Amino acid sequence: MNAIGQPASRAGHNLEGGFDVERIRQDFPILSRQIHGKPLVYFDSGASAQKPRAVIDAMTQVLENEYTNVHRGAHYLSQTLTDRYEGVRETIARFINAPSENQIVITRNTTEAINLVAATYGRKFLGRGDGVVVSEMEHHANIVPWQLLRDEKGIELKVAPIDDAGVLDLDAYAALLEGNTKLVAITHCSNVLGTVVPAAEIVRMAHDRGIPVLLDGSQAVVHGTVDVQALDTDFYVFTGHKLYGPNAIGVLYGKAELLAQMPPYQGGGDMIAKVTFEKSTYQEPPHRFEAGTPPIVEAIGLGAAMDYVSAIGMDAIMAHEKALLAYATERLTALPGIQLFGTAPGKAAILSFIQQGIHPFDTAATLDRAGVAARVGQHCAEPLMARLGVDGTVRASLAMYNTTAEIDTMIEALERARTLFG
Repeated sequence: MNAIGQPASRAGHNLEGGFDVERIRQDFPILSRQIHGKPLVYFDSGASAQKPRAVIDAMTQVLENEYTNVHRGAHYLSQTLTDRYEGVRETIARFINAPSENQIVITRNTTEAINLVAATYGRKFLGRGDGVVVSEMEHHANIVPWQLLRDEKGIELKVAPIDDAGVLDLDAYAALLEGNTKLVAITHCSNVLGTVVPAAEIVRMAHDRGIPVLLDGSQAVVHGTVDVQALDTDFYVFTGHKLYGPNAIGVLYGKAELLAQMPPYQGGGDMIAKVTFEKSTYQEPPHRFEAGTPPIVEAIGLGAAMDYVSAIGMDAIMAHEKALLAYATERLTALPGIQLFGTAPGKAAILSFIQQGIHPFDTAATLDRAGVAARVGQHCAEPLMARLGVDGTVRASLAMYNTTAEIDTMIEALERARTLFG
């Protein structure tokens, strides 16, 4: 099975075999609609992917026929839905090859998962002067929680640089591991550049110095196979809404020995073992970190999304996306005035670019009039924009349901933008 960042087994722009993109497109109801009288071309999956019918139906079925609260209910509905909800934890564990479902903490999103680690592991094990290494490619969600901890406890935030292609500088990273570094928190795949970092090597280098690692897999888990045991990462976080599932659900994987040492993140129902006015005791992980009513319907939706992706096969999805990326890169770079950011080898199917002399928002507006939904702005990566020397970019993030014909539509719209604004 291919791991993210490795070349796909099939090459070229035209895929043959079992991957039928037109059949897959039929599973996504929204792709049949029109925008401004034009067929929708959805190139914003890096922000939130569209949902297949299997996810929509699974969530609807719960709401219509099965809904109740989970855990500790004595009645049939509660017991059966509790089993389904906890079964999703097993689905997640299989999807990322975690050793146990008890190492899967259900959160609202990646942001909450990182904040959880910062607020629990960080507060307990990091002190004044201790270093946390991040990279220049980080989403704000993997910067701000560490800044808050810095302001509270006096830790140092250390930033690993990238080169002009968007490749992480491993020599500089290695140097940052020396001295006071006590934690690495780094993206597995950049949401702007598509750069896939050598995660296993990053983890190994840190572990050689006794430093634990958190990997932000929000984009990586969508575009390739993730095996947390093979990576040997200490923490792995991702969100459901980019993985063809609903929003308001995310995942924190942690090694059992670390989760066992971490205090609760929030207090309330479900995370307690016993409560008196004098003292409370807490459940074992993962429930210790899941206070309050959980995202029941959303969890069912995430499980359905993972089952859907697994049935298609991540290898086939990777091959299709790599072909799309190659085609889109070829067509984009052939256009005059296009500046493409992120050309790292083995990158995911994410393209960030500008049209020189045209404001990115004007480019995006022209794309929108052609029915093309693309993201524009800083993509919650303002420090990276500063590194690239731009105020923002247009981002086309490709997914399994996209086609070369849709890329052609985008290219035609970019040519129109050049005519209008160039």
